[in-house]
Amino acid sequence: MHKNFKSIEKTVFGRGSFNQLDEIIAPKRVENNGFMVFIVDNYFKGKELEKRIPAKPEDMVLFIDVDPHEPTTEQIDALRDGILASKGLPSGLVGIGGGSIMDIAKALALMLTNEGSSTLYQGLNLIKKQGIYHVGIPTISGTGAECSMTAVLTGPEKKLGLKCEWTIFDQVILDSELTASVPVDKWFYTGMDTFIHCIESRDGILNNAYSMAYGEQSLKLCRDIFLGENAGQNPENDDKLMVASLMGGLSLTYSEVGVCHALSYGLGKVFGEKHCFANCLVFQHLGDYYPEGVKEFKVMLEKHHVELPTGLSNKWTDAEITEMATVAFNLAHMWNHAVGTDWKDKITVERIEGLYRRM
Repeated sequence: MHKNFKSIEKTVFGRGSFNQLDEIIAPKRVENNGFMVFIVDNYFKGKELEKRIPAKPEDMVLFIDVDPHEPTTEQIDALRDGILASKGLPSGLVGIGGGSIMDIAKALALMLTNEGSSTLYQGLNLIKKQGIYHVGIPTISGTGAECSMTAVLTGPEKKLGLKCEWTIFDQVILDSELTASVPVDKWFYTGMDTFIHCIESRDGILNNAYSMAYGEQSLKLCRDIFLGENAGQNPENDDKLMVASLMGGLSLTYSEVGVCHALSYGLGKVFGEKHCFANCLVFQHLGDYYPEGVKEFKVMLEKHHVELPTGLSNKWTDAEITEMATVAFNLAHMWNHAVGTDWKDKITVERIEGLYRRM
């Protein structure tokens, strides 16, 4: 069956477009209990961006520390319960930050209208009721979370997203001025998430003309940003990476991710490794699955003087490796895309353990 997915309803792009936020959300303030919730990366607390958030006296501004761990089901449930108990149902929710904040905002917007723990909704189309109006404002580029229909959460049993068409942001503001303070290492790791999205989307059985149109343009932008004459962090490339992130996310939406993301989820579940960094750790060892992509990735590593740790598996126990491999094996949709419909004849938990032992 062909995918029939919902895209972002409205998108504004351009340097300084954050200044339009107050005007954009104003018409929604009359809904529900008449207040907005701003979910903001704790990195911006006390910084200039905090002063620019158009919060009214009745609004809630919640600063959330997303380091070192990614969003959890327990965290989302606690935020939901706290907001409802304090002020009732918000008019809307605005997420300001990186991929983790985007996922928290999307998940929270859904869980504010759905009862029970978010663990009940980890999977495809399990959400029962549409969430509240929600806006995504990325302050780092690469994860594609701003356009993804998935809010990835780590639960007690699995790392898996809340995935349905209601997860998609109603509004996205793409202002690359907000990415100017991103440290070089995070800039590289998140940018490589976009690059890996496009390689995995392309090199699998679900690839098609639609996903290729977005993926190829995103790859072109990535090559300009990381390998071109003007490579590196600068305003022009900040604009390009913000667009590449969006297009890479759209490419995988109509295709799928593959081996790297499956293994990355295992690292995230067992060790709490941040997603983009985990992808880089994994991807360097997958030359037999993505030969062209890994070769190009290593050139980017060298050009930007990024050294990734190796020999990690020497410190892992057999039980930890098996646990990671089990998490990865259970992501059937990723293996189906990467290896084929007969993937269970080719991929076993033991084989995945071998992939982890390369690291």
